[in-house]
Amino acid sequence: MTQHPDHPEKPSLTLLGLGAMGSALARTWLAAGHPLTVWNRSPARAATIAAEGARAAGSAAEAVAANSLVITCLLDDESVGDALAGADLAGKDLVNLTTSTPAQARARGAWARERGAHYLDGGIMAVPPMTGVPEAGGYVFYSGSRELFERHRETLAVPVGTTYVGEDAGFAALHDVALLSAMYGMFAGAAHAFALIREEDIDPASLAPLLADWLVAMAPSVHQTADHLKSGDYTKGVVSNLGMQVAGTPTFLDTAEQQGVSPELLVPYFALMRRRLAESSAEESLTGVVDLLRRRPNR
Repeated sequence: MTQHPDHPEKPSLTLLGLGAMGSALARTWLAAGHPLTVWNRSPARAATIAAEGARAAGSAAEAVAANSLVITCLLDDESVGDALAGADLAGKDLVNLTTSTPAQARARGAWARERGAHYLDGGIMAVPPMTGVPEAGGYVFYSGSRELFERHRETLAVPVGTTYVGEDAGFAALHDVALLSAMYGMFAGAAHAFALIREEDIDPASLAPLLADWLVAMAPSVHQTADHLKSGDYTKGVVSNLGMQVAGTPTFLDTAEQQGVSPELLVPYFALMRRRLAESSAEESLTGVVDLLRRRPNR
């Protein structure tokens, strides 16, 4: 895959980090005709991308100096600090796609601004095979400088879609972790479901489509949760109320015991349900569990 010589007008950029995601991003920008300077801690990876049309810099500082738009896609927040320690960031547009916590993103944004850079943080909601494939539905959450986002929106949208979520530099990471947390909750539920049938004469492949369809059918419940949180009325439009659902939990625990399956993925949530019922109304939805989970965040 080589750079397109017939598109000299495409903005140039620098990319630091050529892991699986970084390499996928690099190849997509090259395919779209963007002049690209790359750097990676392991030079061999940079050499591979250079053979496909990029310019490999000898150091991170050299790569940063090559372009006004600098994108980092490194292992962690510490890696970003290490890579940019010797670079002149004055006047640079720094877009950080490295996975981090909201607090790390806010601190990194302040760190970048102290060095004269404009800062935008990103949370990637995609895996490498989704990069450069619009129909795959991947996108990146962006937060921080709105001006920076608008200035580079078209370039940033080349590999995957873009979704801007606010001036607070930590919001992209927060959205990223919020969605992925829900994903892991889904994975936990699916793991329990498969464990229940594991020792039975039931083909997991026959359960899979039923499970997938059921999860899709239940997914819109998040809209009711959001509405309840905004209105403060946790009883509005409730069909299966908290009291009824708590009353049904022994069936799930007894079934797990009978099937020889640990209930450890369900017990914490059921405990929160019972606690909420003890403190509130049986007519509520499950939304009150959100309030039980809240603790004042460290900002």
